Amino acid sequence: MATPQYELSDPPSDAISAIKFAPASLQLLVASWDKNVYLYDTSESGGRLLRTYQHRAPVLDVCFGDNDEDAYTTGLDWDVRRLNLSGGDQTVLSSHTAGVKSLVYSSQHQILVSASWDSTLNIHHLSSASSPPTSIALPSKPFSISLTATKLVVAMASRALHIYDLASLASSSSSSSSPSQPTDPQTRTAIPVSIEPWQRRESSLKFMTRAVACMPNDAGYASSSIEGRVAVEWFDPSPESQARKYAFKCHRQANEQGIDVVYPVNALAFHPVHGTFASGGGDGFVALWDGVAKRRIRQYQRYTSSVSAVAFSGDGKFLAVAISPGFEDGREGVGEGVVKVFIRELGENEAKGKSMK
Repeated sequence: MATPQYELSDPPSDAISAIKFAPASLQLLVASWDKNVYLYDTSESGGRLLRTYQHRAPVLDVCFGDNDEDAYTTGLDWDVRRLNLSGGDQTVLSSHTAGVKSLVYSSQHQILVSASWDSTLNIHHLSSASSPPTSIALPSKPFSISLTATKLVVAMASRALHIYDLASLASSSSSSSSPSQPTDPQTRTAIPVSIEPWQRRESSLKFMTRAVACMPNDAGYASSSIEGRVAVEWFDPSPESQARKYAFKCHRQANEQGIDVVYPVNALAFHPVHGTFASGGGDGFVALWDGVAKRRIRQYQRYTSSVSAVAFSGDGKFLAVAISPGFEDGREGVGEGVVKVFIRELGENEAKGKSMK
């Protein structure tokens, strides 16, 4: 690339809800409120729009499967869909009874997990077409989910947080369903099951959770709130490990009177190699953090709009940043040219933590 950062051509026409890189390439999926999912090739400066996939309602989340051909989408049509990226075919895997906010795929266990505002998780066993999806009731509405190789973290309303063991989740939900209990072909409703989380926690953040992201080393997670704070916590329940958890203020900008204006921290993403993480805020800034050393590594130039999503490529060499109006300035509506996606090529040590010299 000629420059460290470039803007993707042919961006969505409405706010961006999610961006995800392919597992082993620089293809990028972008989900938007304009009822479309966009597939880009970001390997060259300027990028190239490969295909657009129309949906019935705004799309809230998207993720890849095991390869560059399979993807999964969900949103305000209440459905969880498999999307064949080469052919464009869409298959409904299950339906919730309200909008579906988040979607994650575990390659280790071959399960797809969707989290809906109807306060349920749907578990889809992709390796077995005969196994119907199962549904787990949650105590509150989920706002964000993330996973590691062994854990699933669900951040909910009322500061509730559940951590599930993925192996137990996959085996318990699979044994609870059977081919003799098919989903209704008209409603595609999942079968209710009762599965206890490995841990129940209360968020370290006092205000509503906006995003959660798990560490790539399977040690813990970071969460962010609408009140300009990020918390870093560890899975290990021992008192020594729990004593390490902390929260810090960020994405706050002083106004003309010198008073801090607090912005929501909309997005979090961990670097797959170095284990540092990026945060994107309503203030238009993206920052890189070393969660172990408790230090900010760097902050990039201010973008022209609120940062709605961030994502690292699978090899950690690129950072994608989506900006969309967050309405923090009180103005409504999405004007032309304000929704954008930027691809930043990272230097060798650009995302390396202070504790990794």
